[in-house]
Amino acid sequence: MSTPVNNPLGDSGHTGAISGEQPRRSLEFSGAGKTGIVVILFWITMVFIGPWVAPFHEAEFLDEALFIEPGLDDPYPATDFLPPGDVAYLGTDYLGRDTLSRLLYGARTTIGISLLSTLLAYLIGITLGIAAAAGGRVLDSSLSRLNDAVLSMPTIMLGMVVISAYGSSLPVLIALTSLIYASSVFRIARAFGLDIMVSDFVDAARVRGEGLGWIIRREVLPGMILPMASDFGLRFVYIILFLSGLSFLGLGVQPPQSDWGSMVRENLAGLPYGAIAPLIPALAIASLTVALNLVVDDISAHHGGKLAEKII
Repeated sequence: MSTPVNNPLGDSGHTGAISGEQPRRSLEFSGAGKTGIVVILFWITMVFIGPWVAPFHEAEFLDEALFIEPGLDDPYPATDFLPPGDVAYLGTDYLGRDTLSRLLYGARTTIGISLLSTLLAYLIGITLGIAAAAGGRVLDSSLSRLNDAVLSMPTIMLGMVVISAYGSSLPVLIALTSLIYASSVFRIARAFGLDIMVSDFVDAARVRGEGLGWIIRREVLPGMILPMASDFGLRFVYIILFLSGLSFLGLGVQPPQSDWGSMVRENLAGLPYGAIAPLIPALAIASLTVALNLVVDDISAHHGGKLAEKII
């Protein structure tokens, strides 16, 4: 009678069984995380429908006739920095444009550019990071030194130089932002890639004769999904703030197209008069960034907090 032989890889042959990893817990969001998801979904919805639900076009100057009040000595009031009312629900800006309409149009610009830049940064950063982790010492050293050179440059200063040379068109802003933040993604992806490449289940895959491409697709990338998802939210926040900073300096999205950063800069002159036009886009930026951080905190906690050791 033969004695059954135990399969160290398990009945399914999955290499993760010998990795020594703890069983994965299902991802559950806290109350704060769920609130963050609601806020994020709201702004994402506004990206798609904002221009269609906005009361006015983003570049439209409101007619003085809309604000005529009977019995006033001056029947045609000035339309700049008006408080919230029946016509302009969030008041008007320094040129008499509807703040709510520009906020909704600006959501499409601000979030759209930031999302495209983040996705492109991740495509570049993860590709080069995995190449450095799996490609040998020479390739790793070359990519790491090049990446260190990019990281050593102050982001705002680099942005000012590039925009001065090539202008502030949307393609330039997206390419500039993605290249700047791909350097941080590269370091995180490389760190996770190096950790996974020396794991037991990767060694078992090599012993079975699996190629490098199979190991990257089936072992390295799945092991990076959750922690990189946490970093995606943080990187998205950083990019929103970076683009808003460029717009605040007048180097980002150019008028008459609206974005939240430029809306703050344009309307700062109204603060001494109690205008809320510069506060509304600032609150929009704050609400989105805080919501993203709440979601990221839950994902990072699910991952055991190890992501913080690698985030730059």
